Amino acid sequence: MNKAKRYQILAKLRAANPTPTTELRYQSTFELLIAVILSAQSTDVGVNKATEKLYAVANTPETILALGEAGLKQYIKTIGLFNGKASNIIKTCRMLIEQHGSVVPDNRQDLEALPGVGRKTANVVLNTAFGEPTMAVDTHIFRLGNRINFAPGKTVLEVEKKLLKVIPDEFMIDAHHWLILHGRYICTARNPKCGACVIYELCEYKKKKADLDET
Repeated sequence: MNKAKRYQILAKLRAANPTPTTELRYQSTFELLIAVILSAQSTDVGVNKATEKLYAVANTPETILALGEAGLKQYIKTIGLFNGKASNIIKTCRMLIEQHGSVVPDNRQDLEALPGVGRKTANVVLNTAFGEPTMAVDTHIFRLGNRINFAPGKTVLEVEKKLLKVIPDEFMIDAHHWLILHGRYICTARNPKCGACVIYELCEYKKKKADLDET
């Protein structure tokens, strides 16, 4: 895929959704961090249902730490891998209090040092909370990058580096959200909705549907 086509794709995605954002609900950087930790291998909808109840009673490092691991599990038990996530979140809360004055750090090194926070989670927080030009490659973005030949790569890191290289600066802050939403709702894994795709004419997916009646 050439530079001009990538630009057109991003321009169309921007025109369709000028101010994209994460679908996770949060009212502080700390709430965002916890929601992203919980979202691993879980849906945003499921996380939002759990955090709505959790944040009503505990939405700071101190209050969640006060719940304890067992108490926290009662709020997140509907989320996949909740046992491990509860353990990591309690440890993260303790580290935030002891090492960062209860403030979520704004740099990759400190974020990735927190239990349960990997490169992708750090990228989401850096992009969404701090406006950093990062690319959090999840399963949707990885699929999209390879399927439509926008940023092909064999690994998540390869795709991330390729995206950072080929996306023009004017699109970088919002590109993560456009791509993840497009992959989540339009260019889905099994039955891509080609009829509802705003970039259909630019797409290089070899198996894209010729019948555009599907929405």
